Amino acid sequence: MLTSPGDVRTESVVSEGGARRRPRGALLAGHVPFAVVITLAAALRVAVMLGYDTAQLYWYDSFTYLDTAVHLKPGGAFHPAGYSLFLWLLRPFHSVELVVGAQHVMGLGMGLMIYLLLRRRSLPAWGATLATLPVLFNPAFLRLEHAVLSDTQVTFLVIAALTVLMRRAKPSVRSAAAAGALLAAAGLTRTAAVPLLALFVLHLLLRRAGWRRVVALVVAGTLPLAAYAGWYRQHHGRFALSGSDGVALWARTMTFADCSQIRPPAAEARLCPNGTVVDAASEYVWAADASLNRLPGDRFSHNDLARSFAVRAITAQPLDYLREVASDASLAFAWTPVRHPKRIVPALTLPVGSWPLPSFPLIDQVRREYDPAIRGMSSVAPYDAFFTAYRYPNVLHGPLFGALLLLGGLGAIGRRRAALLPWAVAMFLFLGPIAALDFDHRYMLPAIPVACAAAALGAASLWRTRSGRRWALPRHRRPGP
Repeated sequence: MLTSPGDVRTESVVSEGGARRRPRGALLAGHVPFAVVITLAAALRVAVMLGYDTAQLYWYDSFTYLDTAVHLKPGGAFHPAGYSLFLWLLRPFHSVELVVGAQHVMGLGMGLMIYLLLRRRSLPAWGATLATLPVLFNPAFLRLEHAVLSDTQVTFLVIAALTVLMRRAKPSVRSAAAAGALLAAAGLTRTAAVPLLALFVLHLLLRRAGWRRVVALVVAGTLPLAAYAGWYRQHHGRFALSGSDGVALWARTMTFADCSQIRPPAAEARLCPNGTVVDAASEYVWAADASLNRLPGDRFSHNDLARSFAVRAITAQPLDYLREVASDASLAFAWTPVRHPKRIVPALTLPVGSWPLPSFPLIDQVRREYDPAIRGMSSVAPYDAFFTAYRYPNVLHGPLFGALLLLGGLGAIGRRRAALLPWAVAMFLFLGPIAALDFDHRYMLPAIPVACAAAALGAASLWRTRSGRRWALPRHRRPGP
């Protein structure tokens, strides 16, 4: 049965029994739970914008991002320039408040994409809505959205890539290329996202999606990275995305390296542990007495040497390396968030107070060149009273995260493997930074929204398997007779 082009009140919905009409209002009514939730989430972000007199800028990284945006150059040792390019696009407005406003919109966009992805995968409205709650209401995400940091952008891009590729059971060539481009942008925002390209390619191969889609994903994902690496080489003399990977991995090995087992050559032996002890692997990067920092020159000038030592240490002591990674990963599941390193308090609430900016030449330079209104941040009454009262239960930070990964993992096995790709992405986003350097509550946050999506898909798959119901597309997307 065909509907009239002029009929705006109903639409044709094809089911197994033929075509039937469903009022458009009934379709919209199915999204009411999520509409209520995202409206509340938007109001919460408006309160955050009004409740602080400026963006969070008390991280030194914020000013390095802004400086790179002003001069539009490849990032330095730690940060590629993807996020700085976003800041450069907003530079004509000379407002860091506009930057964080755009990032709050990204936060809402992440919730919307997760909801749409799960609804396309036949989840009910209440289930899809439930999966969006952590990213929409967790204060840790709100803080990062309100900070001039790359975290929100990289999480947004990864979720966008997942949404594009998983929108259909068999993505189009164009969708595969778009997902690859989004992953390239994520990798240029934070290098830890680069290996996700391999996971997406493996997903297409397992789904037997066809070589054209695989090639489209690979080309769209690698060309921007290669172009940036060439640009980086012009400025820093090496074909790479950053210059700190070796130093980071060296710091990771300092918690277990035993040079009597490693037996490094003389040049690398200078990087052996020298008795300096700190309370987290990442602290070795900055510890003045650590062996790397006793070498002449800048620590990052020894990046290649540090990488060679680290690979040799991991090869010689693989079990010790895995033990350290597992030990740090376990911190994520603690009922009460653990301070790691001990000097860093997990940023899991909305802060109240005042934070003046220190006196650094870089801060003064960025203030002149990007936004003259840059200043220390303060919470504003009466919103600060609300921020004090707004609490996110600790159980939702630790034990729930473990339950999400477990549920997603169960949905990633079996014949359907509905949750395999998002679960694999969540596991990599969680474990990758730990394996490369150290555990950090901030760096594990990008894994949480993806883990929520994987858990929702896993729960739906398990329910359908247990109840004997086959995995089916929504009725309006099934082929007609």
